[in-house]
Amino acid sequence: MGAITNHLYTKIVTVLCIILLTACDNYLDVTPTDQVSDNNAWESTGNADMFLNDIYGSLLGPFTTNDPDESLSDNTMRGSSSGYTFTTYAKSSYTPGSVRDEWTTNYAKIRKCNLFIEKVVASSLPEAWKKQRIGEARFLRAYFYQVLWVRYGGVPLISDVLNRAEQGDEIFRERSTSQETFKYITDECAAIVSDLPASPEAGRVGKGAALTLKGWCELFQASPLNNPQNDKALWAAAAATNKQVMDLNVYSLFPNLETLFYEENNNNAEVIFDKAYLGGTALGSSKEGLHGAWFVGGTQRAWSAPNPTQEIVDSYYMANGLPITDPASGYDPQNPYRNREKRFYESIIYDGCTWLGYEMEMWIGSNSKNTLDLSSANEATNTGYYLRKGLNPRFEFPIGDQKLSSAHFVIFRYAEVLLSYAEAANEATGPDKSVYEAVNKVRARSGLPALKEGLTQAEMRVWIQQERRVELAFEEKRWPDLLRLKMAEKTLNGSFHAMRIVKEGGKKVYSVIEAPNGGRLFSASKNYFLPIPQVVIDKNAKLKQNPNY
Repeated sequence: MGAITNHLYTKIVTVLCIILLTACDNYLDVTPTDQVSDNNAWESTGNADMFLNDIYGSLLGPFTTNDPDESLSDNTMRGSSSGYTFTTYAKSSYTPGSVRDEWTTNYAKIRKCNLFIEKVVASSLPEAWKKQRIGEARFLRAYFYQVLWVRYGGVPLISDVLNRAEQGDEIFRERSTSQETFKYITDECAAIVSDLPASPEAGRVGKGAALTLKGWCELFQASPLNNPQNDKALWAAAAATNKQVMDLNVYSLFPNLETLFYEENNNNAEVIFDKAYLGGTALGSSKEGLHGAWFVGGTQRAWSAPNPTQEIVDSYYMANGLPITDPASGYDPQNPYRNREKRFYESIIYDGCTWLGYEMEMWIGSNSKNTLDLSSANEATNTGYYLRKGLNPRFEFPIGDQKLSSAHFVIFRYAEVLLSYAEAANEATGPDKSVYEAVNKVRARSGLPALKEGLTQAEMRVWIQQERRVELAFEEKRWPDLLRLKMAEKTLNGSFHAMRIVKEGGKKVYSVIEAPNGGRLFSASKNYFLPIPQVVIDKNAKLKQNPNY
């Protein structure tokens, strides 16, 4: 998918009055829908597009937060002792009364989709336009339901516009099961594929986005969390859908992973679905002011959140394609950043690297303000690393929420499809030729050799999981993967780690230590799902809380 073009953003601003009339604080408090007609919102394709563009604009991306969902995983942690991921989620101390409310916000977006669909169906707008735009709105609704499903499991499935004044207590719905929610999402995706173009105009959902969302949900459903019996048919279904995306012959791997995420490469051939930003406006990206190194060249550049953990650093391969745990890899714990794979250097700011023309120093005793902060007292790294992936040096201006970049946040890209196909096909039938080809395409882009032949299914599984973690690092994929694979109870219990560097006799000495996060907690008995916020349950007595909350 391309992202929303600049002129469409301008139009969004001009119709905020329409959006305010139709938005709601939650999906139970509904403004009467007949107010929209007073603004002629559904009498022209241009006005209706403005409404739909606002829904596109409500997609979330991590560029405008210093506490993204990546820090729910073991890839990153908050750079200071504050923020939800550090103080609440990391300690498994969230309750129905304190959990971050993603239920209400997503149902508000779902209601906008329902309203758009209802109004467009009833309108006299051109039939071809209606068909495609309704398909886009159904995709967005399915995507928002996917966000809820991953977090909460089964949820109420609402496809009509609720109006309490007319419907009374009928607006209160029970939760559907997780299986029913999954089926609703994937059925919606399947139903709209034929209504969407293979190569959509910038700003619109296409066939690839619908199939990729379907394939992702099928992968989530086939994984151990939802498939404890390991039904091979579920894995085969996920493989087949991801293969459909591949067979569209629309997408390919962008040659340079480092610049793939820069604004000049928005809507490149690898991008399937993304969240748009418009630099220089309130809709701009501020990643360069929130993420990245705290001080560079004696000047504060960013708030340095989030910080990559030693765990993700250790996941990057050596340049010869072997993991650092392989005795043949050549990894030297006292020279840990030498001869690592290209993605490491493209993604991580580490001690001794050059960033913005300056050598970065995180070793203890240096004069740099970036010295490892074991007290987690300020914005200096508390792991020994800063995030680099996706940062465009031209926007690395001194501190602040600059919102100057128009770089889009990529939600789905072709590399993920290849790895999802490889994982699902490997689980369904084992590591055949197509599995090798999919994984090796991703590895080849980063200059890594092909995997050796003759791997068992279990061995290939390990390679795919590591490849997926490294390739998609910092793109909001790791936490859902930990949930679906039921790995969170292992990886999110205990401490994360940092690199401590000191000089002894003029030589740097490296040691891996616990990061100052106080230890992580994850309860396997309940934390694979978030609790439904208490404020939501208080309004709808038909909702049943997730187990053990």
